[in-house]
Amino acid sequence: MAVPPRGVKKGSKRDRQYKHIKKSEKESGRSEKRAEEIAARAVNKEKARSGESRSSSAGSRRGRSASSRGGKQSGKGPGGKTREQLYNDAKKLGIEGRSHMSKQELQKAVRKAS
Repeated sequence: MAVPPRGVKKGSKRDRQYKHIKKSEKESGRSEKRAEEIAARAVNKEKARSGESRSSSAGSRRGRSASSRGGKQSGKGPGGKTREQLYNDAKKLGIEGRSHMSKQELQKAVRKAS
């Protein structure tokens, strides 16, 4: 049974958000317990960002929310862009044979074409 985090009323926007995230995580292959944890963390962070919780960390209030960011910060770490992001860049640049390329090959092709 999906039990949303403390302070979230049944049928509220945050309750629906919790259920949606949990369902999405389970469809991605996560265990029930892990899906609940991820959903609860996401809902709590959104509550903190919008001022619905009593306290919140500075990290919760800073920057764009996860829901509005939609993966836009992906690719900033040491591994760079994901293969999918590189593939999409290659598609925009019209690079042929991109579907058969590895991440490293896509990186070289995109760098060369741009």
